[in-house]
Amino acid sequence: MRFERPLLPGRLLRRYKRFLSDIELETGETITAHVANPGAMLGLAEPGLKVLVSRSDDPKRKLPYSWEMVRVGHQWVGLNTSRPNRLAEEAIKAGKIPALAEYSSIRREVRYGKNSRVDLVLEEGNKICYLEVKNAHLMRTPGLAEFPDSVTKRGTRHLRELAALTKLGTRAVVLIVVQRQDCDRFAVASDIDCEFADAWAEARAVGVETLCYACTLSPRKIMLDHSLPIIPPEYP
Repeated sequence: MRFERPLLPGRLLRRYKRFLSDIELETGETITAHVANPGAMLGLAEPGLKVLVSRSDDPKRKLPYSWEMVRVGHQWVGLNTSRPNRLAEEAIKAGKIPALAEYSSIRREVRYGKNSRVDLVLEEGNKICYLEVKNAHLMRTPGLAEFPDSVTKRGTRHLRELAALTKLGTRAVVLIVVQRQDCDRFAVASDIDCEFADAWAEARAVGVETLCYACTLSPRKIMLDHSLPIIPPEYP
């Protein structure tokens, strides 16, 4: 996924009200940027960190800027939770995810279950796959990507509804997109959300498939890169 224009560098002043951030651009201008991330963003929202923001010319937007990435050590970390769906769709179309390579048709935001929308529905003839995409950026132990970084009742509901689909014979997959390139494995953060961890284990037990891919990131693009092994939870 290439950005329409290079991201703008700046310095984080503060994140507040979950979805707002004040950022000082390199030009010296202070802006308020939208934070498309409902999570805790542990270790990624400290004042003074280097950040990258995008700017939209859409006149309907209240805030033209969006906070996209933060610099942690020598790595850029992607924060925008609206990006992984597009990253997944592009990777599937390009054949970069072998487990999902058999599908030629993709539909977005399809209603299913009691009151949910699945991110992507993949189809090929009479074969169908429901795909839920989750964004991961938490790393507390070196090399270990984790999800979630805060309690996610919505994520737990999705797992249980995918499990119900699987029991009826429909293929269901959860794809974890790790928006950082300094991780070599993934685990569910069961100490942060034990209910999600239980739902994850139960979903896998009935046949919901789980995949995890890391990304490469730069001020110009984000690309789904390589798969990561999914391991039992670790604790810092």
